[in-house]
Amino acid sequence: MNKHHYPTQVSIVEVGPRDGLQNEKSHVSTLDKVELVHNLANAGLKRIESGSFVSPKWVPQMSDSPDVFGRIKRQQQVVYSALTPNMRGFEAAMEAGVDEVAVFGAASESFSQRNINCSIDESLKRFEPVIDAAQKSGIRVRGYVSCVLGCPYEGEIAPQAVASVSKQLLDMGCYEISLGDTIGTGTPVKTALMLDDVIRHVPVSRLAAHFHDTYGQALANLTIALQYGVATIDSAVAGLGGCPYARGASGNVATEDVVYMLNGMGIKTGIDLNKLLHAARRISSVIQRSPSSKVFNALG
Repeated sequence: MNKHHYPTQVSIVEVGPRDGLQNEKSHVSTLDKVELVHNLANAGLKRIESGSFVSPKWVPQMSDSPDVFGRIKRQQQVVYSALTPNMRGFEAAMEAGVDEVAVFGAASESFSQRNINCSIDESLKRFEPVIDAAQKSGIRVRGYVSCVLGCPYEGEIAPQAVASVSKQLLDMGCYEISLGDTIGTGTPVKTALMLDDVIRHVPVSRLAAHFHDTYGQALANLTIALQYGVATIDSAVAGLGGCPYARGASGNVATEDVVYMLNGMGIKTGIDLNKLLHAARRISSVIQRSPSSKVFNALG
């Protein structure tokens, strides 16, 4: 058992209010989003991605993000962050008083082309002004890398491609790089091979794991990441966030499943599982879907 030095503590980044809800078909009201953020903060989550400042044309569900940020009763130790893909989004986020912002790149050229109509390099260049402006304002920037363990168009993704984009985001000034298994096709051995390459270029203390559970592999893959020393995990309460590329697929790994596993490993998260289940129950009744998490279905 002592062969692996698991972290003693893990920081969980709750992405339910943004990544979880952004593809939700049914309209979620501003007040329901605010209640979700409050319930998550009350459960002990200290990092909550609460919205996205993108064109409402692209992501209609996030068009009320300025209002959501305006209505949140903020807790002092909690960081309320948002996705800001361009300068207009960044400026709107600053007006709304966002604590931290995120930008996103892809490890797959075809995913980049189909999603944002430009190459990986072009997409990273677009973030330079955002990162510069954030640094001038004293705002931290997180970098997401999508498709790190597979792409809906290309299939396999070379670990070197993931390492290259991660290093570029780090060098541009991102304080943390979140590695996203966007379609959830990764398996433990693939996760290890990918991390072997990435940690040659990015210190493991600057990495986060953002694994989707489409094929039920997320907890297994997270265990590998923990063995490598990754101590930040992105997850979504109730497993929110259907994957738009895999039909009927569940999205993000559920926060309550991650917390249950970490509790059982003796790893501290500072999260109250019962209060987290309350948050899962409330948002699931809003979107009229039962939570996809195993722990909710066992304990909920």
